[in-house]
Amino acid sequence: MVRRIVTAVTEGRSVIADDRDVSPVAHLHTPGFAQAVVWATDTESGPTTQEPTRPLTHFVPGPGQTVALTVTFPPDSVFGDSSFDPSAASAENLANSPGLAELFESDAPGMHTTPTMDYAVVLEGELVLEVDDGASTTLRAGDIVIQNGARHAWRVPADRPATIFVVLIGKAGR
Repeated sequence: MVRRIVTAVTEGRSVIADDRDVSPVAHLHTPGFAQAVVWATDTESGPTTQEPTRPLTHFVPGPGQTVALTVTFPPDSVFGDSSFDPSAASAENLANSPGLAELFESDAPGMHTTPTMDYAVVLEGELVLEVDDGASTTLRAGDIVIQNGARHAWRVPADRPATIFVVLIGKAGR
């Protein structure tokens, strides 16, 4: 569960416009994987104080758009378990993360490239950021990644899940 607090200006005064929990969407076919969209903006809307009521139809924001979400990654061992069904997990990911799931490479599990500028903060756990040629770095709670549209994957070699908060910012040329 993620608590989201939204501020606004009403009649010239700052107010807390909304304070609620945002429930993550758990992926049944990938135990331990979950995501919670915290907020999204598009180029047509200015500052808002209302809960985005329409579900995201595309998780990769276009120019001037943003998507803020938490993602909990399960340990890598989940993918090696004999009960793991890659086809069912892939179909579920396509349904739950439209626009983003299609960017994952079938011949390099987990690797993907998004046409966005992302700010990712590790909230809990430990995970590995992998880039081309097997280069990687281990991330821990409090670490911040500035992701500049690079091909990458998130791995969790530990036995506990890891959670990040990420803001994807759409870049021109999507």
